[in-house]
Amino acid sequence: MSVSPPPVPEAGPAGSPAGAEAAAAATMADVAERAGVSVSTVSRTLRGLPSVSADTRDRVERAAHELSFAISRSASSLVTGRTGRIAVLGPRLESWFLGAVLAGVHTVLRETGYDLLVYSVTDLAERRAFFDRLPARRNADALLVTSFDLTPEEHAGLDALGMPVVLVSQYAPDRPSVYVDDAAGARQGVRHLVNLGHRRIAFVQPRDDTGFSWSSRARLTGYRQALEAAGIPYDDALVRRPAQHVRRELSGTIGAFMSLPEPPTAIFADSDEVAVQLISALRAAHLDVPGDMSVMGFDDHQLAEWLDLSTVAQPAREIGGAAARLACAIIESATGDERTRHVEFPTSVVARGSTAPYRPSAQTCPEAP
Repeated sequence: MSVSPPPVPEAGPAGSPAGAEAAAAATMADVAERAGVSVSTVSRTLRGLPSVSADTRDRVERAAHELSFAISRSASSLVTGRTGRIAVLGPRLESWFLGAVLAGVHTVLRETGYDLLVYSVTDLAERRAFFDRLPARRNADALLVTSFDLTPEEHAGLDALGMPVVLVSQYAPDRPSVYVDDAAGARQGVRHLVNLGHRRIAFVQPRDDTGFSWSSRARLTGYRQALEAAGIPYDDALVRRPAQHVRRELSGTIGAFMSLPEPPTAIFADSDEVAVQLISALRAAHLDVPGDMSVMGFDDHQLAEWLDLSTVAQPAREIGGAAARLACAIIESATGDERTRHVEFPTSVVARGSTAPYRPSAQTCPEAP
């Protein structure tokens, strides 16, 4: 029994073997010629950038489809001088806030055709190495710097990059910034506790040994301002900075508070993550929340509603999206007018079950007969 050899494929349209061979030779210039546009217009169109008319986009996409052409980042970069990427620098990838910001950035970049590149630095050594190398110079068209308390030297290094840099969750008067007013948010949270009748209000903020205390000073400032506005003296004994995610130190914080002659009746935590850990430590010490101690956080973490945590909400995902849109606008802008633009988002108090009105009997011992 003989077996005939398979037929030799004839030349055919794109998608057939012969068509694929032809498509392999297609270039961006071929697409531009067929569509009747410039090579740079092809690049902008196939990267999904908004500065292309609907009619031009249709012609370019049709030509690319007929030639089975797919744009490569390297080819596009040679033509436009751009990489088609936007980078994000931030600490602690496991942070809820950074994760929410990245989700917002990704949503916008997916719509505009840019890729997302993430740099994470978790300690001072990595931070120094990043700013020594400044790798984003070679790998992205803009850099979003998230949750950093930048030094003057680091600011200068970023300014020397020659690329758009947008600060996220930090305000700088002469640089594009997307942020909330952390001091105002803290004032709102403490004012909520004051309005519930609390006068002994503690403030707990995780100790920062890494140099990423981007919001710490502002939130402590807001805490102090709210106390002053309510006529409540500031008491340094009510401010504690335990190591984050160290249960022993959080338990020690609760013990220190409860050993005071006048213990606090409410705690304002620097973040929801800290607030949740404090609630766990309070319950381990047989203290009821909110019966014995009201607890308030900051962020409106995705678990805050499930855990019935009162908090100061900030729109982290929307902050990320706004930062990405601002970066894209600066990249596309011929005038650079966007470089000093600031986008401020509001904060708001979300009252849930972890805070309650002050009860004078909650932590006082009955008088002897």
